[in-house]
Amino acid sequence: MAPLTSGKTRPVRLADIAKAAGVSHGTASNVFARPEIVREEVRERVKAAAEAMGYGGPDPKGRLLRAGKVNAIGVATGEPLSYFFDDPFARVMMASISQACDATGAGISLVSAANSEQLAWNIQSALVDGFIVFCMEGDSRLVQLARERKLPFVALDLDSDDQTVAAIGIDNIAGAGLAARHLAELGHRHFAVLALPCADAGFGPTTQAQVEMALYSGTRDRLRGYFAELSSFDIDVSLVPIYETVNDEKSVWAGLDHIFAAAEAPTAILAMSDRIALHALDWLRQHDIAVPGDVSIVGFDGVPESAISEPPLTTVAQPIAEMGRRAVKAILENDGSLSRQLLPVELVVRASSGPPPA
Repeated sequence: MAPLTSGKTRPVRLADIAKAAGVSHGTASNVFARPEIVREEVRERVKAAAEAMGYGGPDPKGRLLRAGKVNAIGVATGEPLSYFFDDPFARVMMASISQACDATGAGISLVSAANSEQLAWNIQSALVDGFIVFCMEGDSRLVQLARERKLPFVALDLDSDDQTVAAIGIDNIAGAGLAARHLAELGHRHFAVLALPCADAGFGPTTQAQVEMALYSGTRDRLRGYFAELSSFDIDVSLVPIYETVNDEKSVWAGLDHIFAAAEAPTAILAMSDRIALHALDWLRQHDIAVPGDVSIVGFDGVPESAISEPPLTTVAQPIAEMGRRAVKAILENDGSLSRQLLPVELVVRASSGPPPA
């Protein structure tokens, strides 16, 4: 049976239930919000009227909006929703954000869309106190949408050149330099780079000049960090092959097919993410290329999977969990000030890196 309404088009409201039960609006409201202060017979009368009229209770959104705070954080990205669960970096970040929210009793709303129209709608309609803009460097539209809501927001991995955006991130140039220096000090002189995306145009061989024009600052800065450090060891970086991936198995394996088809194979691979490096380890294993006996590889991120790979992966570890905790704090304890926090990284040396073959 369809719910009854008090008119032809208007849905049943709490006032209608109060009138039908013969009680005041305040008493009817207390039955749903604070039932312990209402006499049992009155509660039963109001509930019976609500059931007869198909009324499920007050809309919680109205109560929350009247209070001015909903005690929830939106985590926004233009990536498909599956990104939060498929990507190792994203999983660690989301676990940290969830733990920080649990500690304060706050909820989380995942705001994602496959196209810009859906993203705009989701940002505008999300019932949250603020946004964590997740892995959206170069995406000015997402920042604009967050600003239009006039709610606090903080960006993770956003272009560090934009000083008007509250952000929590790392020094990608310095972090990449740690990886390159480690391999160069081990004696490596023949390198290859497996890069993160430059834009959204796909994957394939690329050049230093093309990476310098990349939409994503993390890709640009990590290559700058690699090449600045390699140049200090008198390595001709113009000869270092760069292959742009989309951070998945297909593009990483295509990149290694390309790189190892050259006349001179590298003895060291600089991977711009742990996910890239882990896919690379699988390819190298399938091609009977020993790590680190034939080739060394260093990742970037410090995700848990890097510690249990075969062999365990040397990586530049970001403080991912701390970034998540600080992002939640920046939203829930927002005082209107602009906060930009640069957190340190560290090189974690494991078994995937060693001297070049004799």
